[in-house]
Amino acid sequence: MTPDQLHPALADLDAQSLRRVRRVLDGAQGARVILDGKPYLSFSSNDYLGLANHPAIATAAAGVAERCGVGAGAAHLLTGHHRLHHELEVELAEFVGLPAALLFSTGYMASLGVLPALLDRHGEVFEDKLNHASLVDAALLSRAKLTRYPHCDLAALEQRLAASTAKVKLIATDTVFSMDGDLAPLADLLALARRYDAWLYLDDAHGFGVLGERGEGALALLAGALNAPHDARLIYLATLGKAAGVAGAFVASSADLVEWLVNKARTYVFTTAQPPLLAAAVSASLRVIAADGWRRAHLHGLIARLKTGLAGLPWPLMPSDTPIQPLLVGGNAEALRLADGLRDQGILLPAIRPPTVPQGEARLRISLSAAHSLDDVATLAAALRGLARHD
Repeated sequence: MTPDQLHPALADLDAQSLRRVRRVLDGAQGARVILDGKPYLSFSSNDYLGLANHPAIATAAAGVAERCGVGAGAAHLLTGHHRLHHELEVELAEFVGLPAALLFSTGYMASLGVLPALLDRHGEVFEDKLNHASLVDAALLSRAKLTRYPHCDLAALEQRLAASTAKVKLIATDTVFSMDGDLAPLADLLALARRYDAWLYLDDAHGFGVLGERGEGALALLAGALNAPHDARLIYLATLGKAAGVAGAFVASSADLVEWLVNKARTYVFTTAQPPLLAAAVSASLRVIAADGWRRAHLHGLIARLKTGLAGLPWPLMPSDTPIQPLLVGGNAEALRLADGLRDQGILLPAIRPPTVPQGEARLRISLSAAHSLDDVATLAAALRGLARHD
């Protein structure tokens, strides 16, 4: 695109109701926020456990800032690998029940590092069509053949695996799909990975902290189904800026795989380490996640209340038992109209439009948090019912 094409291209986004705008947050993230100087009841963040403003986590970060400063100052392979990073990697591996873990600055960077470290043009990546953009970009960067299969369609995936002649195969999937809120069939995917000698890469960005008895994530569901999460072909990614309330990500797998990534994952090797204070904050968060089972129980109650409150609306809730509860609207303009109508009532709820979701499937993505109350959910339901009556 040339410079003189930018303005008309932006105008075209406006015409399709597809232009995104940034809004400025003041103060802390939470169920109630100040955005562009106005107070809102927010259903717009991925702070599923309400930990982004937890005092124990903030105190842990502040204490390390006092002792160790702010910046890491160097890459992990130089002098940036702090003892706090090292100890957290051990703690994270134990938390999810895998042999070893490796910290990355973001989940996006983790996937962009892992797939190219394992694949080249002789490999093939098999991806669910609703996978997050980071998994698609990682496959393209690896130069492997990218093969998509219909959402959660195991028969179609098996056909593609059986037809593949690639030297290295890798199945990549979200565990909880970020815009639909449903779960991938993890046990069946692992069975296919074993049958066709493929890696299985699980992106648990929206499951870590929320799923499992202690919040250990989607691997808890896999262990319950097969009683065997320790499989060398399994690669587990979780992000630390959603339910954990901090920032960053980690990949957990076999010790050999982690050692390979230390040497070959370019997004790990060639970037400055995260500040040690974030490692301390994540460590504090893990303790809260494990101890505060009431947060996950409260989420289940909120989900049930929301489903009851929104029953019978002209826009259906999509099937989901996770804190991601999408309200399927259809048209882009209609989704924006509903989001604007809610914002006029002091409720913040994002309108999700293409290319994030397929054409004709624009939606309001309701994100529930343990910081919400049952009354908050009732307020949202009443507002949506009011907008439905005015249609």
